[in-house]
Amino acid sequence: MTTSEAVARADELMAQVEAHADQNRAVNEKRYLKSPEDFRHIGVKVPLIRKETKAFSRAHKDLDHDDVIVVAEELWSREVHESRMAAIELLNARLKSLTADDASQVEKMINQSHTWAYVDNLSAHTMAGLVERFPELTETLDGWAEHENFWLRRAAMLTLLIPLRDGEGDFERFGRYADSMLHEKEFFIRKAIGWVLRDMSKKRPELVLEWLAPRAHRCSTLTVREASKYLPAELREAMIAASKSGEPMFDVIGVADARN
Repeated sequence: MTTSEAVARADELMAQVEAHADQNRAVNEKRYLKSPEDFRHIGVKVPLIRKETKAFSRAHKDLDHDDVIVVAEELWSREVHESRMAAIELLNARLKSLTADDASQVEKMINQSHTWAYVDNLSAHTMAGLVERFPELTETLDGWAEHENFWLRRAAMLTLLIPLRDGEGDFERFGRYADSMLHEKEFFIRKAIGWVLRDMSKKRPELVLEWLAPRAHRCSTLTVREASKYLPAELREAMIAASKSGEPMFDVIGVADARN
């Protein structure tokens, strides 16, 4: 596919997306996401972007793997919020055709994101789908978990979110990542740790409590409040108190001694 063909395909998709434009939403969303002054929003809801992107994908089954990547890159290169969202949704729509090598493209996009609005989708859906099909990519996640860019560290954890939320997944890996980041002051790291644990607790509260209670004194209050939302109130308050005081909890309904 030539550059001009990629531009034409991207223009075609964005014309369908822009048909749903809402100027009031655009203004409010730009303010909410704290986008740069020269970054454009046209005010289209994510479900509508996803709907139009899936329709585009079905209409262009002739696009092969390389074509999809080139069109996604063209969409991503535009300083338009909905265009970048469409780039991600196009990759998700063609996820089964992506290869392990495309993890580098996902990493590049996360590095350029600077906002949860792209990072969370790229990790919990795009990268998660790749890791499911290519388990060797967990080594890439290990690298992300130690990366200087906190968005990649967040992405390493959120890539594991959906299987863990469903009662499956690699909790040992998540626990290792989260434990190494408990000292961090970055809001989006603290929030991500709590988010994964909170969603896990709906199906496996005992496992979350066993992991969280001995570490509550090392966690931010934000993390503990988020993680313990669905745990018993008495235990939740005890862990929040520990996070505020920095004092370890001991012998919480049989949970391992926190002194380690």
